[in-house]
Amino acid sequence: MNDQLQDFIHFMVVEKGLAKNTVISYERDLKHYIQYLKNVEQLSSLNEVSRVHILQFLNHLKSQQKSVKTIARHIASIRSFHQFLLREKAVDQDPTVHIETPQMERTLPKVLNLAEVEALLSTPDRSNPYGIRDEAMLELLYGTGIRVSELVGLNIENVHTTMGFVRCIGKGNKERIIPIGQTAISVMENYLQNARPKIISNKNSTEALFLNHHGKRLTRQGFWKILKGLAQKANIEKRLTPHTLRHSFATHLLENGADLRAVQEMLGHADISTTQIYTHVTKTRLREVYKKFHPRA
Repeated sequence: MNDQLQDFIHFMVVEKGLAKNTVISYERDLKHYIQYLKNVEQLSSLNEVSRVHILQFLNHLKSQQKSVKTIARHIASIRSFHQFLLREKAVDQDPTVHIETPQMERTLPKVLNLAEVEALLSTPDRSNPYGIRDEAMLELLYGTGIRVSELVGLNIENVHTTMGFVRCIGKGNKERIIPIGQTAISVMENYLQNARPKIISNKNSTEALFLNHHGKRLTRQGFWKILKGLAQKANIEKRLTPHTLRHSFATHLLENGADLRAVQEMLGHADISTTQIYTHVTKTRLREVYKKFHPRA
């Protein structure tokens, strides 16, 4: 079973070209699934798996109080795995054919208002190279809406300040070009000219755009730690995640009349229905403003 799992993971990486984090999620879910089939159902081959076994596994997840979202993700992983096995003729049937994915409640993303964004962006200490770096990262995140994994994956050559755009590689190794505004451009130029040369170590020659204290590429975890510290200094009470600035970018664009398709392109969403969640956010905020300020509300 484990050999077939590794074949599937290789297929996802090499042929499908899925993002590293997506592949890690698939592998984690399927290891859990295979462990259950071996230890609980006492199966020795994936060809023995039936619909009943999968339903029993899903009930097992429910008994562990796993969320609907987690269960839905497991189903997606298991379905892709069995479809792959059938195509490769490693099994005789696909037991996931009549397995239904549970309906998920779509929660609205948390966003910052303009005052909170301004407070956060003005928090970094510009008197030292690391503060200039932090300002550049925040301005680029809010100015482009890129994902944090895309931000820390940027190289110097990906940012074109004279042309006013950033080139990033998103999910599925898809490249997209995103314009950046004058504020982000000037902040980035300041970082590249006055801060990055002081952070980089002579021992570490790297093309990475954003560096940590060791002069190496900053990680997602490192950025998350920086963001939490800046949010506390800015007295932002909302629960802030690296994705919050991406959500805020999209919401503020749509609130100011941006075209939904253009926002979809900048965010790198494959399906416009994913981008449409932000139209619900803007409507919700309009209702809040109306209730708060209209005398007859």
